[in-house]
Amino acid sequence: MTDMTAERAARKPRGERTRARRIRRARLVRTTAFKLTIVYLAVFGGLALGLIAYISNTTKDIIDRQLEAAIEGESAELVNEFRRTGLFKLMSTIERRSMRPDANLYLITDFSGNPIAGNVAELIYDPADVVTGAAFPVRYTRLVPAEGAERATHRALARLSVLGGHYRLLVGRDVEDRIEFSAIISRSIRGAMVVVAVLALLSWAFISRVVLRKVDAIGGSTRQIVAGDLSRRLPTDGSGDEFDRLAVGVNTMLDEIERLHAGLQEVSQNIAHDLKTPLTRVRNRLDEMLRTHTEGPEREATLAATIEDCDQLIRTFDALLTIARVESHTTAVALERTDFSAVVEDMGEFYEPAAEDAGMQLVVDVTPGLAIPGEPTLLRTMIANLLDNAMKYGASEANIVELRLQRVGDDAVLTVRDHGAGVAEGDRARLTDRFVRMDAARSKPGAGLGLSMVKAIVGHHGGQLSLEDANPGLAVRISLPLAS
Repeated sequence: MTDMTAERAARKPRGERTRARRIRRARLVRTTAFKLTIVYLAVFGGLALGLIAYISNTTKDIIDRQLEAAIEGESAELVNEFRRTGLFKLMSTIERRSMRPDANLYLITDFSGNPIAGNVAELIYDPADVVTGAAFPVRYTRLVPAEGAERATHRALARLSVLGGHYRLLVGRDVEDRIEFSAIISRSIRGAMVVVAVLALLSWAFISRVVLRKVDAIGGSTRQIVAGDLSRRLPTDGSGDEFDRLAVGVNTMLDEIERLHAGLQEVSQNIAHDLKTPLTRVRNRLDEMLRTHTEGPEREATLAATIEDCDQLIRTFDALLTIARVESHTTAVALERTDFSAVVEDMGEFYEPAAEDAGMQLVVDVTPGLAIPGEPTLLRTMIANLLDNAMKYGASEANIVELRLQRVGDDAVLTVRDHGAGVAEGDRARLTDRFVRMDAARSKPGAGLGLSMVKAIVGHHGGQLSLEDANPGLAVRISLPLAS
């Protein structure tokens, strides 16, 4: 019983290994490399076969034409000799030529078809192939075999000429060498095709295994990423091949996704924190009114404060929706040629009373006639957010806010600068993130979405946004391309 159990245990791994090998082979057959190998093999094999066949047929045609020309030339020479010297001299010439080791075929027959001279013992041919004055195929046996050769039937091309007195002359050449040459070419073609097929299959096996290893590595990484490990990246080997370039591109995308995911988590936490406070205040005020039955001016003040908190919540959600629409390029109005100088001047005039009420001086310096492809409402929203921030956080002894528009090259450059305490260099990059507020701004109203909206609008217009140290204060500089 123990031996049988051990045998089954030993047999099971072998069965699993066999199944694994079958699965691997099935995967190899389904790979693109296998399909491409079959296509390349068919195309290359067909082209190679066609080329070799063309060369073979062309070579045989050339040899046949040379043979026919040689036979025709020798036949004409012997016919002329017959005409000059007569039959007996021709017979002597043929007998002499027939004794050569590499002699051609010669045969003279009388009017009854009986051989009277030559080196052909037996001649076999199809009468339908015989055309006087043209070469035709025959089979023959030599009367005197070449030295060391067995007496056997060979194939040849022959030409029949009619002599005077009803005599006939047949001159031919052996074609066994040509036939053997054709056979060698045929065998070479078959051998070459076998070699090509074997090399193609070996190449397919090697390429498929290499490709499958890379695909399996990529698949393993993607499964871990899908499982939630956004820090995982596709493997690269620095080879620069297609898989390496694909992995680099996907890894770049994953870096951006991880950054966006981290930003989403931070935004979610900030939303929860910034919305919880006004909602809690609204709830507490309403609860107090319900418990104390507040009446008169105190009730009106409580309701006014509650409405203000609700309005702040609405403004926050409106800002989030505006940012989302602008970043997704789904704003209802397309960009059109806009007089940016006029928009900036209008916003400067609009904010001058607000600056005076805040005890600040608004300096406006606008270069006239600068037009850009833009959406006026979004541009006004952008400038309003910048001026609100500058007046809210730029309080100083000077109490000056600057609004300037200049032309720099092919761009219209808008600068909004305050003379306040400024922002530390390490914190400036975070100012355009949603719901980010510096510690000094926590005591002031706002949701931390102003510069996020500015960044989205600038991106929608194809511009550049930079936050710079104005020493003192902060300078927000926006470059927008001028209209052509």
